[in-house]
Order: sequence, then structure tokens, then C-alpha cells
Amino acid sequence: MNISNEVLGQRLDEMEVRLTFIDEAVQALIVADAEQSPRIAALERALRDLRGEMASMRVAQADDPHDEPPPPHY
Repeated sequence: MNISNEVLGQRLDEMEVRLTFIDEAVQALIVADAEQSPRIAALERALRDLRGEMASMRVAQADDPHDEPPPPHY
């Protein structure tokens, strides 16, 4: 199989173009990850704090419904 230098050159050019697009996509993903990581961490902290507050509220309102007297219609 004899592939001419011209064909090999074209294929190499196509591969270089594809590699350039891949490099640009990888760089865009790296930037997006760098921007999103702190936001995600902040949201996780906020969620953890909210869960803690909800747990505290449940403890503070720990009235057992079974301890309440029945409604007047019973």
C-alpha cells in the first residue's frame, strides 16, 4: 500500500486541526471546572448548614404528637 506524501500531508493537517479543536475544548472545560468548583463547594456548605438548622429546629420542636391530647371530637 503506497500512500502519497500529499495524502499523508492532508491527513496530518486534518489531525492537527482536530487536535487544535480538542485542545480548545479541554481548555474551556478546565476554565468551566475552575469556575464551577467554588460555587459547588459553597452550595454544599449551604446545604449542610440548612440541614443542621433543620435538625436543630426538629429537636427544638420535639413535641411528640402522641403526647398531645386527642381533639375534642373524640
